[in-house]
Amino acid sequence: MQASIPSIVGQMIVFFIFVMFTMKYVWPPITKALEERRVRIAEGLAAAERGAASLKEASAKSDEALKAARIQAQEILTAANKQATQMVEAAKLTATHEAEKIVEHANGEVLRQVTHAKEELRRQVGDLAVLGAARILKREVNASAHADILQDLAARI
Repeated sequence: MQASIPSIVGQMIVFFIFVMFTMKYVWPPITKALEERRVRIAEGLAAAERGAASLKEASAKSDEALKAARIQAQEILTAANKQATQMVEAAKLTATHEAEKIVEHANGEVLRQVTHAKEELRRQVGDLAVLGAARILKREVNASAHADILQDLAARI
């Protein structure tokens, strides 16, 4: 099985034509498809890296926002406690003032009643003095005629 030279040269020419045809028509679309795939893979990897960086940045921002929200909540709670304390103190002060007014009013009322009782007692003592004097003198003493003496007597008592 010895191949003849023209057959080998023919096979070489056919092989050369096949290689040229493959290089001209088959290889460029395959190379282009491979390049497009490489570019898409590279873009996908870059997008994944950007996504990871964005995720990391968003996580940091959310941590900062959470920290700020906690601080703000603590400040609000502190302010609310302070306001509640101030309200309690104001209520105590108002209650103290009201209690003082009530005591002052009660003292005034007591003083008025004591004064009224003294006046009533003086009147009654005056009446008793007139009655006693009338019995002692065995005659009737006119209270209107002796009003000056009765008032002086009541004032001394």
